[in-house]
Amino acid sequence: MVMLMYKLIALDMDGTLLREDGSISERTKSAIQQARQKGVKVVLASGRPLEGLERYLTELELTSDEDYALSFNGALIKNVGTRETICSQTITGKDVQDVYAVSQKLGVNTHAFSAELGLMTPKLSRYTEHERDINGINLTLKDYNELSEDHPFVKIMMVDEPEILSPGVEQLPVEYYERFTVVRSAPFFLEILNKDSNKGNGVAMLADYLGIKQEEVICVGDAGNDVHMLKYAGLGVAMGNAFDDIKELADYVTHSNEEDGVAHVIEKFILA
Repeated sequence: MVMLMYKLIALDMDGTLLREDGSISERTKSAIQQARQKGVKVVLASGRPLEGLERYLTELELTSDEDYALSFNGALIKNVGTRETICSQTITGKDVQDVYAVSQKLGVNTHAFSAELGLMTPKLSRYTEHERDINGINLTLKDYNELSEDHPFVKIMMVDEPEILSPGVEQLPVEYYERFTVVRSAPFFLEILNKDSNKGNGVAMLADYLGIKQEEVICVGDAGNDVHMLKYAGLGVAMGNAFDDIKELADYVTHSNEEDGVAHVIEKFILA
C-alpha cells in the first residue's frame, strides 16, 4: 500500500480538536507542530466566527501570513496573518426575516451573524448567551425586521433545547433545503447559510487557492456541519465521539476528542 503524502488537514473545533472542557491536549499540540514542520497546512474549520477561533489559533501558533482559517462553516475564509478575505458568502436580510418568521411559528429561538453588526438577536436566550460567551464576542439586541432586505448576514441559527429544536427542524419548509445550506452543528444549534456555504466547499476553495489536490486533504469532524468536508476529503475522518451517521460516511474513525483523536490521525497518516 502506497502512503499518500497529505498536504492539508482541516480540523473541526468543538467535539473534535477541543476536549469537553474546551482545551487542546499537549499531545495534539505537539502533533500539529510536527505536521507543520513537515510542510502540512493545518486549518481550523469551524462554525464559530473568526473571533471565536483567535485564542486557539494563537495557542497553536497558526497566526502567520501562511495560515488560514475557515469560520462560519466555510462562509468566510481568511488569511490569519494578513486578514485578507479569500472567500465570503452571505445571505440577505430578507432571508433572515423569512427564517425568523418561520421560527416564531415553530416557537424556536434564533440568533444571526450580521456582516456589519456581528451577533444579534431579537430576544435573549440561553444558547445565544452560550454563543456569545464561548466566542467572547459582543451581542446586539435588535429585531431583524428593522434592517434592510439587502443587509448582509453570514448566517441565521435556530437555537433551542434539543426537544424544542428537533420538532422544529422537522417542520422546516422543504424549499429551505434548496434555498440554503442547512446543517445541525450541535443538538441545540441549526445553522442556515448561503446555499454555497459549507465546510466542504470552503476546504475545496482553500485547497484550490493553495494548489493542493483533493486527494492530499484530510478533514476531521464529528457533527452534521462536517458532512460536506468529510465527503470532499481525500481522507474523511470521524471522531470516536461523532454521530453514528458521520462515522458511517467517514473513511476512517479515530479516537474520541477526550482520547487525542486528532493527534492519532496526524501521527498515523502524516507523521508515520
